[in-house]
Amino acid sequence: MSVNRLLRVGTVAVASLGVLALSACGSDPEPSGSSNPSSSTSTSTGGGDCPKGTLNAEGSTAQKNAIEEVISKYNEKCADVSVNYNATGSGAGIKQFKAGQVDFAGSDSALKTVSTDGGETEAAAAAKRCQGSPALNLPMVVGPISIAYNVDGLDKLVLDGATAAKIFQGTVKTWNDPAIAKLNAGAKLPSTPISVFFRSDESGTTENFTKYLAAAGEGAWTGKPAKKWTGTGAGKEKSAGVAEGVKSTKNSITYVEWSYAVDNKLGIAQIDNGSGAPVELTADSASKALAAAKPAGTGTDLSLKLDYTTKAAGTYPIILATYEIACSKGLTAEKTALVKSFLTYFAGADGQGALTDLHYAPLPEELRTKVDAAIQSIS
Repeated sequence: MSVNRLLRVGTVAVASLGVLALSACGSDPEPSGSSNPSSSTSTSTGGGDCPKGTLNAEGSTAQKNAIEEVISKYNEKCADVSVNYNATGSGAGIKQFKAGQVDFAGSDSALKTVSTDGGETEAAAAAKRCQGSPALNLPMVVGPISIAYNVDGLDKLVLDGATAAKIFQGTVKTWNDPAIAKLNAGAKLPSTPISVFFRSDESGTTENFTKYLAAAGEGAWTGKPAKKWTGTGAGKEKSAGVAEGVKSTKNSITYVEWSYAVDNKLGIAQIDNGSGAPVELTADSASKALAAAKPAGTGTDLSLKLDYTTKAAGTYPIILATYEIACSKGLTAEKTALVKSFLTYFAGADGQGALTDLHYAPLPEELRTKVDAAIQSIS
C-alpha cells in the first residue's frame, strides 16, 4: 500500500476519534522580528475577510513542511498577508515569542507551568509578553517521530523502547548487539559501530522523543526529558540536519519527524510496543496513539498529555503535537486580526486537509473544533 493511500486511511481514522478523551523541526530561515504594527491595516476578526499585513512566526522544525504548505494555500485566499515562518526549533521560537520578537511561535511541547531552575516559568513569561493575559497552547499539527536509519542491506529494523533507549544512551554500540539481534531474527546486522545523530539545538522533537525513551525504556534512559539532548552521538542543527547526517553516513541512526525521513529516503524502524507484533509507522498507526492522549489543560488551554507506553495493537507510540503559541489578548488590533485570520485557516478544513499528503495527520474533528473556538476567543 502506498504512503499516500495510508495517509488517506489515516485521515479517516483520525476523523473518527471524536469520542476520545481529548474532549475533556529545513531551509535557511527568514529573519525574525516583529513587524511594524502600522503596516497592518485590516480590522478583520479572522473568520471571513482577508486582512493585510505581515505576520512573523518562529519555532518548530517538525512542522516546517506543514506550515509552509498551509501558508502557500492561505496566500491563495489572502494574497495581501505575508506570513514569515522561521524554522529554528521550538526552544528558539518560544524565546523569541517571550521577547516579543514574533507574533506567534511553533513548539512541539506546550508552555511549561513549572520551573526547572527555580526561575520564571515559560507560561508566566509568555503572559508578560501578552500584556498580562495568558498565552494559548493550540495543538495544530500531529506528527509522528520516526527512528530513521541508514544501514546497507537492512530493509527492516525492529526496535522496542528499551533497545532504542540503549542505542541513544550509548550502551548498545554496534548493530549486531544481542539486544538488536533478538528483535531482528534472520536480519544481516553488521558488526560496525552505530553512529547516532541528535538535535544540537533546543528542540521539542528531542523533548518528546526523550519522553518516549524515559517512559518506555525500562530504565535504560538515564536523563530527564528535555529540549536539550543528553544522550550519545553527534549533534546536527534542526530536523533537516539530523536527516542529512543519517543520509550521508552509513550505519547511522537518528530520531526525526516522519516527513524528513521519507523525503530523505531513510529506513524507518518498526516499534515493538509490547502488543505482540511490531508496528510500522503509518498515518493510521500514528493516529491511533491519539486515542491514549488526555487533556492536560483547562478552558482554552488545549495542551495534551500523550501516552508513550501504550500497548494497544497496531499503535505507533512515538508522536508529537506541535502547538501554535499565541496571545489570548495583548496584541494590537491589527496583529490580532492577522493572527486570527491565519490560525483560523490553519485549523480549518482547508488548512488541515493540506497536511495529509505531507506525512502529517490532521486533527480529530472534536479537537479541531475546540482549537477553532480558542482561536476565535483571541481579542
